Amino acid sequence: MVILVLNCGSSSIKYQVIDMEAASSKVLAKGIVERIGLAEGDLVHKPVGKERFELRQPIPDHTTGIRLVLDALTDPAHGVIRSLDEVKAVGHRVAHGGEFFPESCLVTEEVKEKIRSLFEIAPLHNPANLEGVLSIEKVLPGVPQVTVFDTSFHQTIPAVNYMYALPHAYYDKYRVRKYGFHGTSHRYVARVGAELAGLDFLRSKIITCHIGNGASVTAVLDGKSFDTSMGFSPLDGLVMGTRCGQVDASAVTYIGEKEGMSYAELNDMMNKRSGVLGLTDLSSDMRDIDRAYDEGDPRAILARDMHYGRIKKFVGQYAAEMGGVDLIVFTGGVGENSEEMRESVCSGLEFMGVKFDPAANKGARGVDKLLSAPDSRVKVAMIATDEELMIATDTYNLVK
Repeated sequence: MVILVLNCGSSSIKYQVIDMEAASSKVLAKGIVERIGLAEGDLVHKPVGKERFELRQPIPDHTTGIRLVLDALTDPAHGVIRSLDEVKAVGHRVAHGGEFFPESCLVTEEVKEKIRSLFEIAPLHNPANLEGVLSIEKVLPGVPQVTVFDTSFHQTIPAVNYMYALPHAYYDKYRVRKYGFHGTSHRYVARVGAELAGLDFLRSKIITCHIGNGASVTAVLDGKSFDTSMGFSPLDGLVMGTRCGQVDASAVTYIGEKEGMSYAELNDMMNKRSGVLGLTDLSSDMRDIDRAYDEGDPRAILARDMHYGRIKKFVGQYAAEMGGVDLIVFTGGVGENSEEMRESVCSGLEFMGVKFDPAANKGARGVDKLLSAPDSRVKVAMIATDEELMIATDTYNLVK
């Protein structure tokens, strides 16, 4: 069964085409459409075993972008399928499922309405995600669609961990609570990491660290999410590229009063102008921060130390919450590529039973690998996340 996986952003479409009924799942093509709605848009199509194809032209909306993707997939020169009849289902990444969706589901009118009802608490992601669903209805009418939610994996978190100590009326009226994100990635790497480490996934204590420009840590107890660092929105928890992470709310209201900032301006400041970018005034990209760190820039040193330190704090917190830990997993753009971050987080955790192996960590990038010594009581692993495969797998299982 050939499945098209879509991850639609406000001005972009990431996609993969995966054959789920090959001997094992097989990626046929991947690519991205960018600059949707601007004067010139871009399509980069990467078919497996063929030369990449690039196109630049105005792409006014997501429907046009998806039409271009489908044209590329069936093109005689750089296509990977003979006709669109081979696409048997489409899987969509959707950022926020609220309390509605504890698992992935087939798209219905009711599902679309519930996604739409969450626009207010996920204004940057859910409208674009739904746009992808609506566009497929236009260009591939009748093809089954499945929505896979970033929040679903975290619906097993107990109330003691997801509630805020605010007046209960705000939960009753607005469902203000921790939701957590990156759930598809945490679910994938926890299961693959357990297999790599020889653990029984359903009887284990795993801490997964998805570290990229956005970043979160999750406690996975006996195969289920037990706690996670992101909260009502992706703002909470770790120091990130442009997000502040944990901060005293009174500091925010104080700044707002002093600067005469509106709620929208405060939200923009915390989400888009904070994190390592705000600390350094240099960049939100950790590669740039690493270079400045090596050059001795004091702000870069502070920002990186804060970023690494916050990850370590959550590892310790979640080990305490679960009564121990069997495995620590690193993934994400930084988690899979920064040996400095992995070693920094694991150093000093010997008291917990972590015996980190610097030699195994050296030069390890984007592969599934154990980074702990053979006799380490707590295993450490790097797992290359594959959210697209998880979306395709859920789509295949629901449609099949």
